[in-house]
Amino acid sequence: QVQLVESGGGLVQPGGSLRLSCAASTSFFNTMGMYWYRQAPGKERELVASITSGGSTSYADSVKGRFTISRDKAKNMVYLQMNSLKPEDTAVYYCKGLTFWGQGTQVTVAS
Repeated sequence: QVQLVESGGGLVQPGGSLRLSCAASTSFFNTMGMYWYRQAPGKERELVASITSGGSTSYADSVKGRFTISRDKAKNMVYLQMNSLKPEDTAVYYCKGLTFWGQGTQVTVAS
């Protein structure tokens, strides 16, 4: 069983920044690829960013150059630094590891 708990969402103005955090309770964290997904109202859940156990990262085209995924193996944490936020980034953001999902954290970008 893997528990994932996201935090850090909120309301931010366009152009602003937020950092999402995901705390993972598992002894296998260091061997797991980790993922950030998001789901906007009326849309399918989409992959935003991923990071392998070795630290290689990949991003959706829509967030390249603005979002950065990172992990802290000592703390069992994954982060998503989001800069230059746009209204279209508004969504519930989810952390995923293996087949397990967190509960999600709401990000709203509006003036």
